[in-house]
Amino acid sequence: MPADAVIGNAAVEALKNLDPHPGVAKPDPVLVADGVVRQFGGLRAVDVSHLEVQRGAITALIGPNGAGKSTFFNVISGFDTANEGTWSYNNQTITNTAPNKLARRGLVRTFQLTKSLSRLTVLQNMLLGAKGQTGENLFSAIFKFSWSAQEQANTKRAMELLGRFNLAQKSADFAGSLSGGQRKLLEMARALMLNPDLVMLDEPMAGVNPALKQSLLDHIRDIREEGTTVMFVEHDMDMVRDVSDWVVVMAQGAIISEGTPASVMRDQRVIDAYLGAHHDDALTDSGQSLTTAEETDA
Repeated sequence: MPADAVIGNAAVEALKNLDPHPGVAKPDPVLVADGVVRQFGGLRAVDVSHLEVQRGAITALIGPNGAGKSTFFNVISGFDTANEGTWSYNNQTITNTAPNKLARRGLVRTFQLTKSLSRLTVLQNMLLGAKGQTGENLFSAIFKFSWSAQEQANTKRAMELLGRFNLAQKSADFAGSLSGGQRKLLEMARALMLNPDLVMLDEPMAGVNPALKQSLLDHIRDIREEGTTVMFVEHDMDMVRDVSDWVVVMAQGAIISEGTPASVMRDQRVIDAYLGAHHDDALTDSGQSLTTAEETDA
């Protein structure tokens, strides 16, 4: 068994022994967020007091529409700016750091609406994900001998990843010709071109043909087995139960529950949030009822 897989298995086992409650400390967190607030006018879309994401595990972020999940992802990954709070990655502060700088440090994300460049080929989209390319420098670009070997190595890795995601035969096709599910696979493969430590997936199953869902699930598990931490937003509860090691639940911007999939699904606060019970009552961390306003994630 690869060393990374052993580390990943140890991380998963460690999570099983934790007392599940919002903000619980993890044995080896790769990401830590404190007091993160994102406000739009009078609406606090995100109000996360404390969250730790365990290294080497698959963490699902779930909650009703308007809970603030995607907004939280946007803030952490540098695509939006928080009003308050701090967060760190690999023990280094990354508060309001630009997404391109985060990507170079190994924190990458995908989007619910895929961001592939439709007029570039699948292979060209992959090569865009490689970091530290010498040929991107204006002066070095003139001298092909200085970057040709690197480009060959990047192309080889890109084709290996495309083969793994069953897209090698599409490498010369325009990305715009791919199906929705294939674009999801392309985004995931392109993210891995950076050899990330943490991959954040925003609704990876949204709009995916059922025939491709099992393939995506297998790829997410494979990413973890290779030592990469995975955090994903998802509404497909079957997927959450099947693939996640730990589940974090948001409602009205705040974290109301954390735990293993089994423990979270039994939490009355989570049941209320999804079923809309007591929707006129106030949301509290310790209470049994929730308000479930249906604003959409920003």
